[in-house]
Amino acid sequence: MNQNKNHWVFLATLLALQTIAVGIYTLLAAKNEGFIFVQVGIENVKSLAWIGQFTLDFGCYLILSALWIVWRNHYKPSSIIIAIVAGILGIVVFAPYLLYLLYRERGDFISVLIGDRKIG
Repeated sequence: MNQNKNHWVFLATLLALQTIAVGIYTLLAAKNEGFIFVQVGIENVKSLAWIGQFTLDFGCYLILSALWIVWRNHYKPSSIIIAIVAGILGIVVFAPYLLYLLYRERGDFISVLIGDRKIG
């Protein structure tokens, strides 16, 4: 098995585990507290404490990943929808999307990252 295949398998496994773990955690949090994540996030940021810093930092990652999804797919309407959903739900949507891309691009990381754009 070549090294690229090993990387693909490791990444795919990691993405699948992240999806499952965060998905279960999300369901449990929603069951215990309801779907009030926006309110909680705003309160965390307003606290000016480390949890607020983490929440703000994480929100920036969500925005950046959503922008990448739209850019990679040439601003198509379907990519805007995926980006909005991934921006709200995070890794629960983003990881399966990356898994789909890894499968579709046969583990070619450059194609996963830039799609059909030309390098150079």
